[in-house]
Amino acid sequence: MALDTFERSVPPIFRHGLSATSKLVLLALLSILLMAADHRLKISYPVRAGIAMVLAPLQWLSLQPSRLGHAVGDYFVDLDEARDAAQSFQTRSISQTQRLQQVEQLLQENKQLRELLDLRKDFSGPSKPVQVLYGTTDAYSERVVVDRGQLAGIEPGSAVIDAAGVFGQVTRVYPLVSEVTMLTDRGQSIPVMNARTGTRHVANGDPGTLGGSLELKFVPAGADMKQGDLLTTSGIDGVYPAGLHVGTIVQIDRRVDSSFARVHAKPMAVSRGRHLLVLTPVKDWPAPPAPVVPVPSGGKHKSNATAAAGQATGGKP
Repeated sequence: MALDTFERSVPPIFRHGLSATSKLVLLALLSILLMAADHRLKISYPVRAGIAMVLAPLQWLSLQPSRLGHAVGDYFVDLDEARDAAQSFQTRSISQTQRLQQVEQLLQENKQLRELLDLRKDFSGPSKPVQVLYGTTDAYSERVVVDRGQLAGIEPGSAVIDAAGVFGQVTRVYPLVSEVTMLTDRGQSIPVMNARTGTRHVANGDPGTLGGSLELKFVPAGADMKQGDLLTTSGIDGVYPAGLHVGTIVQIDRRVDSSFARVHAKPMAVSRGRHLLVLTPVKDWPAPPAPVVPVPSGGKHKSNATAAAGQATGGKP
């Protein structure tokens, strides 16, 4: 019989030790006992504290990659938020600046309109407010286009003023718009009067001097004229009402070789606002109504013109 056929395992009768179930019960009871003892006596606290102290650097090192990833992500998120916030703030700032400029422009236009309304009360003739649309593209003329024309009753030759003084004169009238030639245009002239001395002159436009001025020609060299004198309309041309401000004298050149002085004045209407006032020529203004005076005898009222006509014809007043 071969030797490798014999069973070499230990027979059950000779086995020693506890069974697996007994070991499980014993270890469970031991675990419960150790947990109770640790809960009461804090036996494992120093061991856990030492292990935690040893493992703290490893835990910190293991957490750094995730913290670095979160930090990088938060940086880019905050950068995008800051960029969006800066762009939004810049947009709001531009919008508010534009709105502020519009408010300032509206306030200035409101002031100009109020001044024009106050100025309109000083004239008995008809007047029409207009608004400047644009300036003409002709480099050799000083003209602007306004938003009213023949259909609105604008007539050629009408005077155009603003709150500061005379602006120019209507030279061309179309059905819907009109052209206004400014005082500084080379072909424009206006009769003026020195408010201080009362002398009358004719002012011609001179766009090449002082950035646009008025030149008084044929002024005697010895004329009483000073810088700062106010020039107003004389009212003798039948176009401009008397007393409108035209400009102030800023330059007087008295030359020895000439009997006339070169005098330049700066127009008052240099602001060139958007709102203007068109005045019908003075010669076309309606005659003012005759004053009514009481007649004690008849108890009725008659005008001075009617009474004068009755006296001239021999009728009873």
